Amino acid sequence: MEINLKGIVAVVGNYGSGKTEVSINLAVHCKRKGLDVRIADLDLVNPYFRTREARKALEACGIEVVLPPQEYMQADLPILSPVIGGMIRRPDGLVILDVGGDDAGAMVLAALADAFSGGQVHMLQVVNPLRPRTTTVEGCLKIRDEIEKAAHLTISGLIGNANLVDETGTEEIYSGYDFLQKLSAASGLPLEFITIAQELLPDIEIQRFTCPVLTIARQLVPPWKEAGEFGDSFS
Repeated sequence: MEINLKGIVAVVGNYGSGKTEVSINLAVHCKRKGLDVRIADLDLVNPYFRTREARKALEACGIEVVLPPQEYMQADLPILSPVIGGMIRRPDGLVILDVGGDDAGAMVLAALADAFSGGQVHMLQVVNPLRPRTTTVEGCLKIRDEIEKAAHLTISGLIGNANLVDETGTEEIYSGYDFLQKLSAASGLPLEFITIAQELLPDIEIQRFTCPVLTIARQLVPPWKEAGEFGDSFS
C-alpha cells in the first residue's frame, strides 16, 4: 500500500503528538518515491524539536526546507517567510507544512488564508494514543474541533503515531493501530498511514495493518543521542 499524498499537506495535532518527526520522515519517504518535496517549518509555538533542527539531513536528501529569516532562526517569534506564501500558491509535487501544536499552533494556518484561497489543503491530524489528551476517542475529537476552528480549515485524514519513544514495543504499535481504527470509524476520517520506528520493524507483523506504514528514523533526539539514518520504508 502506497502513501499517496501530493499538493499541500498540513500536519497538525496536539502538543507532543510527534508532528515534526512525522513531517520529516514523510518528506524523505515521498522524496525517495520520486516526488519533488518541500517542507516549511510553521511551528511558532514550541522552541524545541522543530523541523529546522533536521535541516541538514533533509537538504542532504534533496528536500527544500523553508525556514524563518536567518536572523530570527533562534527566536520564538511569529515570523513567516514570504517564500511560504509562494510555495502554497504554486505547490509543485508535495508541500509539507509542519504546524505547531494544539489550536494555538494551528492559528498560523488561518493567517495564510489568502495563500490557500482557491487551492486544496490536506490537513492531517497526528494522533499518539499514548499521550494523556489522546487516550480516548472523545479527547481526539475535541482536539480536532479546536484545531479546525483555529486554522479555519477542515481536517481530512488521520496519522497514527503510537509511541513511547525508547519504551515503545510491538504491543504499543498494535494497540495504537486498533485505537486509530476506532477513531477513524467514529470521526469518518480515513487513516492515511501509521508510523513505526525502524528498529521495531523486524518484530512487527506488517500484514496486520490495512493502511500504509511509514517507518521512522528519529531525527529529533536529545544532544547525547545520535539521529537515526533514514532506512527503507514500507509502502
